[in-house]
Amino acid sequence: MKFTCSAEELTLALLNATRALSGRPAIPIMEGALVQTGENQVSITCTDGSVSICSRVSAIIREQGSVVLPGKLFAEIVRKLPEGTVSFQMNSNMSVVIQSKQSKSTLSGNTPAEFPQVKEVQADSPLKFPQKRLKNMISRVTFAIPAQETRQILTGCLMEVTGSDTRLVGLDGFRLAIQTIYQHFQLPNGKDKVSAVIPGYVMTEIGRIMNEDEEEAYFHFDKTHLMVEIGNTTLTTALLAGEYIDYKQILPTTWQTRVTVNRKDLEESLDRAGLIAREGKNNLVRMKIQSNKLIISSMSELGNTMEELDILLEGKDMEIAFNSRYISEVIKSTEDENCTMSLNTSISPCVIAPVEGDSYLYLVLPVRMSS
Repeated sequence: MKFTCSAEELTLALLNATRALSGRPAIPIMEGALVQTGENQVSITCTDGSVSICSRVSAIIREQGSVVLPGKLFAEIVRKLPEGTVSFQMNSNMSVVIQSKQSKSTLSGNTPAEFPQVKEVQADSPLKFPQKRLKNMISRVTFAIPAQETRQILTGCLMEVTGSDTRLVGLDGFRLAIQTIYQHFQLPNGKDKVSAVIPGYVMTEIGRIMNEDEEEAYFHFDKTHLMVEIGNTTLTTALLAGEYIDYKQILPTTWQTRVTVNRKDLEESLDRAGLIAREGKNNLVRMKIQSNKLIISSMSELGNTMEELDILLEGKDMEIAFNSRYISEVIKSTEDENCTMSLNTSISPCVIAPVEGDSYLYLVLPVRMSS
């Protein structure tokens, strides 16, 4: 194997591919990155057994070949190379010489024979999404997905696609997060809906790989797997099996109190109140809603704080309390100038949504207040 390519492009390819490396690989070969030459390109593939990521780089190929190199070390070496062209040459004992300007390193490689085969997704026509918008949606949902949960299905992100919209849903024991994008889709084979549960940590990595532009990402679904094409990178993952919770049944249909508030002011007030709240035993912030005022307070043995905000109040006065981190993360995931908080009682869920439309919806469970 012998080729040359751009050090910058190879660094990006390795950054994306090595996202699939596991901290505790099932077999030693999974610590590696599979390097394969093709027609005018080199592919880098990493896998943890359930997720595989392959990134491709344009290259001048002088000799074809393949080898498995230590993934993390390979990525670090390339990342620290000077800008410009880097050359690779493998000898008969599978040692690879990596050279760029005055830098020269040698890595011992392994035969690719034992490297796991990447699952081929037998899918219908792909679903296309603008990367910038979907990346934004992902970041505003995945924070509400638990890394560990006795019900594995809840460690996933529900993706629902109809002919007119796409919805992402994340749910833990304290919050529900929903993001919706309206876009016309031609669903494959006359289907009226595509629904799948993607592992939450995989959805996070998909968002990180995506760019802040309007280029499209292509999602290919079959019954058990998803393949995502993002530029020169392809990610393949197993889907989570089972039925996702019917989240629509959780959503309140009426409210007794509705508050419209400036989102940035609310975020900053919660941040300040959170400084005191996290020093307490239960990280609690209290909200008192009355006379077009929202009073946010927190206390601990080290002190107390109070914030007062102007609001538009519809309905009854209300007092309610939340875990500071849970409510703050939700407010930070909204982006409109103003948002609404809809409530019924001090012990029932609070719904946070835009003033108009339904591009997002969050539900946060309150904390019971002591007298």
